[in-house]
Amino acid sequence: MLENGVFCCHRAAIEEKYGKDLLSLSRKKPCGQSEINTLKRALEVFKQQVDNVAQCHIQLAQTLREEARKMEEFREKQKLQRKKTELIMDAIHKQKSLQFKKTMDAKKNYEQKCRDKDEAEQAVHRSANLVNPKQQEKLFVKLATSKTAAEDSDKAYMQHINALDKVREEWQSEHIKACEVFEAQECERINFFRNALWVHVNQLSRQCVTSDDMYEQVRKSLEMCSIEKDIEYFVNQRKTGQIPPAPVMYENFYCPQKNAAPPGKATAPNLARRGPLPVPKSLPDNPDYSLVGDYSLIYQ
Repeated sequence: MLENGVFCCHRAAIEEKYGKDLLSLSRKKPCGQSEINTLKRALEVFKQQVDNVAQCHIQLAQTLREEARKMEEFREKQKLQRKKTELIMDAIHKQKSLQFKKTMDAKKNYEQKCRDKDEAEQAVHRSANLVNPKQQEKLFVKLATSKTAAEDSDKAYMQHINALDKVREEWQSEHIKACEVFEAQECERINFFRNALWVHVNQLSRQCVTSDDMYEQVRKSLEMCSIEKDIEYFVNQRKTGQIPPAPVMYENFYCPQKNAAPPGKATAPNLARRGPLPVPKSLPDNPDYSLVGDYSLIYQ
């Protein structure tokens, strides 16, 4: 989950940079400033929608960062829960290890006392034929002492064994509880991770749909663009009058006559009215509304 959170943060940085660059492009770079009428309005819609798309990418970056923050909070929450369980396990494990060491020390002591008792018994058997009663008495005293020590070490050894078994059962019980906790955490983690990834791709899909809706507004504005209206608007805005300039007439130096027509020319211009607009030529691979692959939202 840590890696996915880092991934989301990097993706958010990319989305934010793209959104800001796109925003800067739409606001600082000119696009069709010299156009007029319906085409100008379509270009204004285009720039506005590019601005809106940029804002959506910046918003998406904030959303992705929020997703990463939620993942981090979930991870930290599980980390704290796991730490509590680990502390309990560490404590019972140390207790078990300490009791095991004490038991092994008690075992060694018990085995040594048993060997001492066996040696004392053998020494008594070997001294059966000795005449010195004081020496025999010392051996019997040593034997009695070693038996007592062996019995005491045996009891201590058994006590440590019982204590170790009790600690082992407690350790085993806590171990089972810890496994159950970790198993439940893993189920929650997988479920959370799966749902977070689902939400992540849904956010990306929504961004695509939102962008397409905005670009659809541009397509609709382009459908409203009229070649005839733009040409007519240009003519009305740029026209200099209804009548063309009069022709320069020929004037004879020796016999000046105004309004004389040049030789071979008519005196009055014969001008036809402007006809219908020419139809734009579309190449076979360049239809009126171009496709991107096989994709187009223009219904023929």
